[in-house]
Amino acid sequence: MSIPQSGGGPIERHEDLAEYLASGCKPRDAWRIGTEHEKFGYCKDTLKPLPFEGERSIVAVLEGLRDSYGWAPVTEGGKLIGLEKDGANVSLEPGGALELSGAPLETIHETCDEVNTHLREVKDISDKIGVGFIGLGAAPIWSHDEMPLMPKGRYRLMNDYMTKVGTMGRDMMRRTTTVQVNIDFGSEADMVQKLRVALALQPVATALFANSPFFEGKPNGHKSWRSKIWRHLDDSRTGMLPFVFDEGFGFEAYVQYALDVPMYFVYRNGEYINALGMSFRDFLQGKLPALPGETPTMSDWADHLTTAFPEARIKKYMEMRGADGGPWRRLCALPAFWVGLTYDQSALDAAWDLVKGWDAETREELRVAASRDALQAEVNGIKMHDLAREVVAISESGLKARARPGAGGLVPDETHFLNALKDSLESGKVPADELLERYEGDWGGDLTRIYADYSY
Repeated sequence: MSIPQSGGGPIERHEDLAEYLASGCKPRDAWRIGTEHEKFGYCKDTLKPLPFEGERSIVAVLEGLRDSYGWAPVTEGGKLIGLEKDGANVSLEPGGALELSGAPLETIHETCDEVNTHLREVKDISDKIGVGFIGLGAAPIWSHDEMPLMPKGRYRLMNDYMTKVGTMGRDMMRRTTTVQVNIDFGSEADMVQKLRVALALQPVATALFANSPFFEGKPNGHKSWRSKIWRHLDDSRTGMLPFVFDEGFGFEAYVQYALDVPMYFVYRNGEYINALGMSFRDFLQGKLPALPGETPTMSDWADHLTTAFPEARIKKYMEMRGADGGPWRRLCALPAFWVGLTYDQSALDAAWDLVKGWDAETREELRVAASRDALQAEVNGIKMHDLAREVVAISESGLKARARPGAGGLVPDETHFLNALKDSLESGKVPADELLERYEGDWGGDLTRIYADYSY
C-alpha cells in the first residue's frame, strides 16, 4: 500500500484537484514503467507467517536488506517499516507481505532486471535466517488470526473500518497479494482511452494471472479468490467505475468520484489522524470533524487518492490492479502485457475496438466470471480463452512496434516477456489450474507442499 505523500501546498481552488491529476501528463518519450509486486513471507520450519519482530521476522529481512544491499531505512513511530533506494521502495502490506515498488523505468528489460535483483537479494537474506517467500494471490492456509497486523497507523485505522463496510476487507488487508504495473498518459484524451481499456480488460488480466484457488487450507471454488475478496470489500471505493465510459469523462469526473470516496485518515506530523468515513468535500470547506477549521493540502489530496481501490485507478499515472501475485516468471509478464496494450497507439486503438461495444453489465460479469473460472469463463457469448488470445496478440504487436531491445541489442524487443501467458493460452491452464492439479495429484491433498514447490 502507498506511503504518505509529501510536498503539496494548499488547495486554493477546486480546479487544483483535477490539475493535480493532469500534471501527470508526459510526452511519449518520457513514459515510464513502474512495477509493484507483493509476496508472503513465512518461517521455513513451521510454515507460519512471519511476525513483525524477532530473529525470523519482517524486521530481520528489512535489516538484512538494509545492511547487505545499501537500502535506506524508512521508519514510523521508531519502527523500521520500509526501505528505499534509487527511486524504488520496499514496503509492508498490512499482514506483513513484502512489496517492491519499483523505480520508473524505460523498458520491460530494465523492469525484469530490477525484479530479479530484488528477489535474489530477498532470497539471500531469507535463506540465512530460515525464512521463505512465496508468490500467491491469497494466503493458502493461514487464518486471519495468524496474520500479524503491521505497526503502521494507516493500517490500524483501516483494520477497524473494514469491519463496518463490506465483508472481506480484513481478508484483503492480511491475506491477499498482487502484482501491478503503473503506466503514464500523455494527455487527458490519452488517459481516458487508456483507463477505459484498462478497466474493460482487467478481467483478462485476472484470468491470465489467477493464482489463488486455496483459502484456509482447501480449494475455495475460485481461480482468483483475491479477486472475489476485492468484490466484497467496500463498494464505495472498489469496482469497475462505469462512469469512466460516459461521454465527457475526464479528470474532473474522476475528481468527483474520488471526492465521494469516504476518507480514511489525514497525515500530520508523522501520525495518522482518524477521519474514517468523513468527507473530503467537507475538508475542502474547513468542516472536517477530525480537523475543524483546517483545510487540506495537495499532499492530503494525493493521500486520499491512494484510498480508492478500483480495478484501475489514476493518480499522476495509471495503476493496473486486477492481477494476483504470482510466480517469478509472471512478475515480468504483467508489465509486458499492459505496456504492449497501451504504449503503442495502434495496439491501444485495437484494444479499444475490441471492448468499446460492451456495456457495464458485461464488464462486471466478465470480472466475476474471470475470478471464478479464469480462462474457462464465458459471458454473453464471450469466451475468455478466445478473448485473452486476441488481447495477448494485440499486446505482442504493441511490444513489437515499440521495438525496445535488451541484452545489449541481442534481444530485439520485449515480446518474450509474454511467453508465460502464451504458454497458458496454449494449454488453457493458468497458475491456479496447475496448483489445483498438484493438490489433487501428487500432493495428495497436502497443501503444505505448496511452500517447498512454489516459493521463490
